[in-house]
Amino acid sequence: MLLGVKIISVENIETSRKMADHLTKDRRSWNMSRIRSKDTKPETVVRFLLHKMGYRFRLYRKDLPGNPDIVLPKYRTAIFVHGCFWHRHKGCKRCTTPSTNQKYWLSKFAYNIARDKENRRKLKQEGWKCIVVWECETKKPELLSRRLVRLIGN
Repeated sequence: MLLGVKIISVENIETSRKMADHLTKDRRSWNMSRIRSKDTKPETVVRFLLHKMGYRFRLYRKDLPGNPDIVLPKYRTAIFVHGCFWHRHKGCKRCTTPSTNQKYWLSKFAYNIARDKENRRKLKQEGWKCIVVWECETKKPELLSRRLVRLIGN
């Protein structure tokens, strides 16, 4: 059990797509150290779209479970902008599993999925609406805008 949520088994995670690591250990470490958790490109795309549509929001509310990336207090809506790789977007080409050290990665991915699910459950329990925007969805801003308007409502 993790945070009151049963951890899913690693067999449930899509492992059919693997990526070979062609980088040295030092170069991979350097690359991984550059991955940001805030103000990512997908987040800035979502924020730009929301602002353009007239929505006003707050960023990274620490008083809410999971520190949502974007919060629209007026609509009691929390938006999480998830990377397809880190949060395991099913069916997405960016949702690959590294072929080296698979046990570590599968465990990490399972933990991320369970944590995300628990945070959304807690927010809903507190009366918040949760929206997950996937990194790949930010590549088509017109479709994403329509989806956000539909999910946020007025």
